[in-house]
Amino acid sequence: MTEVAARMGITQPGGGAVAAGEVAAPVEGLAVPGPEKPAPVVDNRRTLRLTLEDVPYPAYMVNYNFELTWYNEPARKGMLSGLDTLPAHSEARNLFLLLYQSGSGESSYFRSELLRIHLTLAKSRLAKSSVLGLLHGLDREALARAERLYEESTVTPERKPLLDFSVELPGSSGTTENWRVFASFFREGIFVVYIPAQHYNATLLDFLSHRDQVIRDLMRKRLPVLTPLAVLVADLQNSVKICSELPPEEYFELINEIWTTMGPIFRKYYGTYGKHVGDGMVYYFFPQPDSDYIFNALACAQELKSEIRKISKKWQLRKNWLNELYLNMGLHEGQEWLGTFQTATSVEFAVLGDTINHASRLSEFARFGTIWATKNILSKLAHQKRATVDFGITRKGEDGQEHFVASSYSQLGSMVDLSCERYEKLRDIAMLPITEIRSVKNAI
Repeated sequence: MTEVAARMGITQPGGGAVAAGEVAAPVEGLAVPGPEKPAPVVDNRRTLRLTLEDVPYPAYMVNYNFELTWYNEPARKGMLSGLDTLPAHSEARNLFLLLYQSGSGESSYFRSELLRIHLTLAKSRLAKSSVLGLLHGLDREALARAERLYEESTVTPERKPLLDFSVELPGSSGTTENWRVFASFFREGIFVVYIPAQHYNATLLDFLSHRDQVIRDLMRKRLPVLTPLAVLVADLQNSVKICSELPPEEYFELINEIWTTMGPIFRKYYGTYGKHVGDGMVYYFFPQPDSDYIFNALACAQELKSEIRKISKKWQLRKNWLNELYLNMGLHEGQEWLGTFQTATSVEFAVLGDTINHASRLSEFARFGTIWATKNILSKLAHQKRATVDFGITRKGEDGQEHFVASSYSQLGSMVDLSCERYEKLRDIAMLPITEIRSVKNAI
């Protein structure tokens, strides 16, 4: 830490570099004291890399709903002074509201600068209606100011993984000081760090350039949050049979081809990786500022169904066999705790609660590549969106023939014989109203 402090030019008020295990002395406002004597010579033979814990300046991460997911102590003291702990509910983590509330004792200029920074970040990724929708909790005066600042903010035409711009923020002496703001964009959200202009050097930029390490560190520090979400669980039908008929190298080739093909589809619909278990997978869909996360989950399932048909035909021609490849899918929606499971080398998102369990049971119930969803997830769709989804239940009529009844549901327990040992796992969702998703218009 001493070398880190020396390379970044951080000193304590007494002139000494910050020692290992210590943090820079707190100073009112955002100002950080500059160096009072030349930094000691660093041994260039040793490789030194900054870590997340070493950043002594305000830093935090938000998702693309601009909900705070992580922050450090300098950020809390400097710009989130009204925040003692990270709220459990995702709605209460709205960064625009938190910044505005914590800035109540600061100047209007201070709040405007913070709003301008984040409106610029939002504008670089979202449409105006989506950005302004994130500000619905602000009062009328703040909304008018935010809309004006949005129009005044400028962004580069191309999307860059790292944005860098300068701002003036109040310092400890009552004067304004120049700061550099770096915003690094990840699939999981935006990492923002503020650096006093006089303290900036290439060490921090080098730290931000190691994107994989940065995001792993951030995900490890992410606290659980209660959030609405949709869950999609997909399983490959008859995988044991397929495995027995293929040489090991071809079976793994097939499974890897399926997941490699499906990965871009999940990203297209903002799916967040949960986990792969052999030939099955779990993905989460969270609220998005510029799209409907429930429709995203349904449209994603429909596109997965289409792609697996193409892979199936390809392997039928290659192997001259009659096996059909089916992805059986289950979808459910709810409000659950989202957190992470961590190992020394990886971080995996995990959801606690019944939502993932119900989606998993539905994927076990599904056969021959069908998509089954709960009434709960369909009822959360706006009427206009629901009209694009073809769903319903196949029932037997008085003539003994099967008829598809559109836009209808059925309790799962009335569709199978739950006394049969095969359906033992489905007994806990026997009363759950479900429906089959036949197609989703404009999904492809």
